[in-house]
Amino acid sequence: MLPLKSMTWVLLLLLLSPAIINLSTSQSDARWAAKKRRLRDKVHKMFYHAYDNYMIHAFPHDELKPLSKSFTDSLSELGNLKLERLPQDYSGSALTLIESLSSLVIMGNNTEFQSAVVWLSENLTFNVDARVNLFECNIRVLGGLVSAHLLATDSTDRLGKGVYKNQLLTLAEDLGKRFLPAFNTPTGLPYAWVNLKYGVMENETTETSTSGCGSLILEMGALSRLTGDPKYESAALRALRKLWSMRSSLNLLGTTLDVSTGEWIEYSTGIGAGVDSFYEYLFKAHILFGKEEFWRMFHSAYIAVQKYFRHGPWYHEADMRTGKATYWQLTSLQAFWPGLQVLVGDIAAANSSHREFVYVWKKYGVLPERYLLDHQMLHPTEKYYPLRPELAESTFYLYQATKDPWYIEVGESIVNSLNLYTKVDGGFASIRDVTTMQLEDHQHSFFLAETCKYLFLLFDDSFLVEKNYIFTTEGHPLPVLSSWHDRLPETYIQTNRTLLKVLLLPKDGKPSTTDKFNVKASMSSYNIEFMGM
Repeated sequence: MLPLKSMTWVLLLLLLSPAIINLSTSQSDARWAAKKRRLRDKVHKMFYHAYDNYMIHAFPHDELKPLSKSFTDSLSELGNLKLERLPQDYSGSALTLIESLSSLVIMGNNTEFQSAVVWLSENLTFNVDARVNLFECNIRVLGGLVSAHLLATDSTDRLGKGVYKNQLLTLAEDLGKRFLPAFNTPTGLPYAWVNLKYGVMENETTETSTSGCGSLILEMGALSRLTGDPKYESAALRALRKLWSMRSSLNLLGTTLDVSTGEWIEYSTGIGAGVDSFYEYLFKAHILFGKEEFWRMFHSAYIAVQKYFRHGPWYHEADMRTGKATYWQLTSLQAFWPGLQVLVGDIAAANSSHREFVYVWKKYGVLPERYLLDHQMLHPTEKYYPLRPELAESTFYLYQATKDPWYIEVGESIVNSLNLYTKVDGGFASIRDVTTMQLEDHQHSFFLAETCKYLFLLFDDSFLVEKNYIFTTEGHPLPVLSSWHDRLPETYIQTNRTLLKVLLLPKDGKPSTTDKFNVKASMSSYNIEFMGM
């Protein structure tokens, strides 16, 4: 039996321990908040180092060459290695500025956002003899303009009175009209390339990718909803439906196809390059527009991916016809997949594959373009890292869903690597070879549109408080508006209006829920579907 004096101390300790614990937790929370602020400020500096150097050395051309402090008109140079038929007297389309618009808003710089809107309103034109990639121009330029228009016209009074009169929407509609000739094919599947002034060029290639013709619905659908003209959404939807009709009996789609014949060219497929955003847009289109058709497509496709591509935490490639594995490789573009899995509530699978991407990142310092899973080694030629955002994107989504501080540490590692290996005096440079960290003279616009944005939001998500957004595959936010949703039967609405609950699987293995992703419009069924798989 304890002496009376000892018992007194035990009782006193029991009385004081809750206060001690609360004080310790409070101090820990304060230190954690301070760390997140430091990292946010570090990303803020990264963005402006990239942005300011672009504005000084490259604007109004498309992208910055940070080593030589010069520029590239990459929108028209993409896929034109011999640089033939480039437009004369062309000074670019201010691609990086357009890509930076939503990032400026998220980081709270309304003054620079207004200046950019005014310049684009007065100077940007798409009436140029420039052959561009439809997919890239859609996600970067059209998506950037549509998103910025929505941010300029919300209720936050970001722009001075009378400054904005829908100029960005006018530009977006003009660009959308220039896309439409690409869809004039026997199948409705669009050409991969279109001339902004003259339409599809004579003898244009009929080969395109699944992503290229199946990832247009968000931007073109939003343009139709904003303008009241259905032709943009109709063109993208017709292409998406045709593409889905070409799936195999396993619900798999190939990587490349012919838009004229509707026949597959490459049967090997996966969740990486050439296919990635197709899956992403099926689900996000359902969120944005409320069409059950998109949900049914995605649900079937997702089950097929998990059945035929997944091998433990990895995702290999397989033949769309047989489901047999073809290439055992990890590609950097696949790193978007855990973020998509978070949105659908498959947190355990998202966490598992995300950790493998982090492992490869830490092994090389950055994420190489291709990593051979069967040999646990780099691809012999594709050893580059062009400042891609996908790992940062998935890290952001997983932290939002779990609030596990480990994801903050991952974000810190990414920030430190980018500053250590890619920051130069003239901006941020791509890495040509991750084994030597030799640099390449290119700062892609998506570094500002996505990489910096997702890292910033990882450490400071105040922009998202009390709001519902989805992000396009290029990181441009689009608000989820009930007015954009298809009308549903009243009985369906009454039974399916609960908020989306994302299933969490924390370290202790005990499930809990969060309504952080509180996207409305009949989302309650998702969790039931995926938890039952």
